[in-house]
Amino acid sequence: MATEIPQSRQNLDPQISLYYQTRAAHHAVVTNDWLAQAQAAVGHPPEDAVSENSSLKSAGGEESGNGFSVVNEFNNWRKQPDLAEAVAAIRALASVIRSSQATTMMELEIELKKASDSLKSWDTTSISLTAGCDLFMRYVTRTSALEYEDFNSAKSRLLERAERFGEISYKARKIIAMLSQDFIFDGCTILVHGFSRVVLEVLRTAAQNRKLFRVFCTEGRPDRTGLRLSNELAKLDVPVKLLIDSAVAYSMDEVDMVFVGADGVVESGGIINMMGTYQIALVAKSMNKPVYVAAESYKFARLYPLDQKDMVPALHPIDFGVPLPSKVEVEMSARDYTPPQYLTLLFTDLGILSPSVVSDELIQLYL
Repeated sequence: MATEIPQSRQNLDPQISLYYQTRAAHHAVVTNDWLAQAQAAVGHPPEDAVSENSSLKSAGGEESGNGFSVVNEFNNWRKQPDLAEAVAAIRALASVIRSSQATTMMELEIELKKASDSLKSWDTTSISLTAGCDLFMRYVTRTSALEYEDFNSAKSRLLERAERFGEISYKARKIIAMLSQDFIFDGCTILVHGFSRVVLEVLRTAAQNRKLFRVFCTEGRPDRTGLRLSNELAKLDVPVKLLIDSAVAYSMDEVDMVFVGADGVVESGGIINMMGTYQIALVAKSMNKPVYVAAESYKFARLYPLDQKDMVPALHPIDFGVPLPSKVEVEMSARDYTPPQYLTLLFTDLGILSPSVVSDELIQLYL
């Protein structure tokens, strides 16, 4: 059974995404000990979700006969604040192969599939988690050599491919940062929204290359993730100005380019990202400012949203600091969809892509 967790860590409202309930421990800047908070944070699925997915518990949510739990392994990897959630899932799935007691390839593939489904059910609103698990399954099991090898050799081959995929995913940020450097020029001003690990890596690399630039950081309400990014940039001695989210249009004439991350890259070439990305892209487009997206390929998802409401809702609790009348409705959506016509280029570990090329890359990834 899953270990008992404090009341503060439980998902008291199943309508609120677990990702966003635990995200503060990994991303927010409340005090200077955010790193210690992140290392101590362990997310758990809501009890309702666990009971509704009892068939998945034996696959990964609960410990198997050998004492291994893919969800516990995933949460252990998530303690590393610089490790993306999808990469933590990929590492956990590789551990499933390593600890498996299956005696046939069919048993092992079924065990992997159940573990993948268990991780995806941990937070059904997380696009990168779902896409990372799906791509792992496609990459690791897509080899004809498995049909002709004895089981131990095939299992070793599977584990080798799993670990290689994990390394590729882990190094994605470095590749993206390298590819983006030619687009950051001395004297430029870059607008960023909220906190993105890959965008931070892009800016860190530019600073290490002794490029002279300044950054405008949006506050990133409601979780104020922009504060963390501004703190990280200040440590790098990069000139940074913090903006309230509603000051984007006011400040856009000083901006040379916009850099944002993505929760997911969809088939249209658009992106799903934290709330406010869409309006920033609209303002940038109207003022002829390029909008660049930095996103790892494990965030490429087989989704095709037609509008803002055509997505699995990811809700975020919002505290306005004052009590609100019960008749006042609060919009709690945590992310929005930015159509491809408002994006200039996507920097990925697959290369620099125009939005129109994304669908072709998705086909190649999921073949």
